[in-house]
Amino acid sequence: MTVPEQFSAFRIHDDEAGYRAGVEQVALDRLSPGEVTVKVAWSSVNYKDALAGTGKGRILRRFPLVGGIDVAGHVVASTDPRHREGDAVLMTGGGLSETRDGGYAEYLRLPADQVVPLPAGLDLREAMALGTAGFTAALALFRMEQNGQSPGQGPVLVTGATGGVGMLAIAILARAGYQPHALTGKFDRLDALTALGAVSVLDRRTLPMGQRPLETAHWAGAIDNVGDETLAWLTRVVQPYGNVASCGLASGAELHTTVMPFIIRGVSLLGIASAGTDYGIRREIWQRLAGPWKPARLDRIVTGETGLDGLPAVFDRMLAGDSFGRTVVRLAV
Repeated sequence: MTVPEQFSAFRIHDDEAGYRAGVEQVALDRLSPGEVTVKVAWSSVNYKDALAGTGKGRILRRFPLVGGIDVAGHVVASTDPRHREGDAVLMTGGGLSETRDGGYAEYLRLPADQVVPLPAGLDLREAMALGTAGFTAALALFRMEQNGQSPGQGPVLVTGATGGVGMLAIAILARAGYQPHALTGKFDRLDALTALGAVSVLDRRTLPMGQRPLETAHWAGAIDNVGDETLAWLTRVVQPYGNVASCGLASGAELHTTVMPFIIRGVSLLGIASAGTDYGIRREIWQRLAGPWKPARLDRIVTGETGLDGLPAVFDRMLAGDSFGRTVVRLAV
């Protein structure tokens, strides 16, 4: 397949004219190099994308760059024998929209060592419905199970439950045989969360968190997207030898706690850094997401679809806290 001389991309600049982002025409040889050239079909919108696309977070390490930390499409050319023309592939993280051009472009060159073959059981749109959010949620459970977590220990609490990572964590936990509990400030979304598999939904606004170094232990583990006071509270309420997976900082980056949960209850705090995950683990997790951990109702989690022109409005809603679920980005026509 021949790549057009010019094609559309959502590009981010920061120069003497200021910080700006929008759709423009680009040529492939102006974008980041890579052994695998892909015709992009789908991408997605993550909180990190909203920060990068608006300049409200220091995400990009060089300019200009195409936005989008997720990408899925078909190989149109490759100098690496592992990836052949016509193959369906995906990539999340790995420097996309940070140190190299990301997925908001109709064509893209990617490093062969970061490209994951689309596993059987997923189509390209489903892969981006999951994207970095689903990969992060699955990596959290993977790390927890590596550290001894099992369904028989009891329920696992998910904070930030109406965000992309939170909703996918609930669905993945349910598929893996766990009892997911949800914590959210958007209690009007109770029905949506229970439909995903949450067996209990708690209202963050009315939940007493207490201040003692150890509170009554309620959960066998937790997946936290919030950080700050919520993460500190989780360490105090998780059962002995339970795991708390830290995935995000929606409320803040500070963590004020004591060592008592760790040395008295044996609680483990696990950091989840999805962007730099080892390639072998990355492929294993995508196999799980396509099989035994595939959310039963991805259609309930994808609440929006947009083209490149609609990205700024999606970013604004996300940063204002008005978003719900996942938005996928359509590149192929």
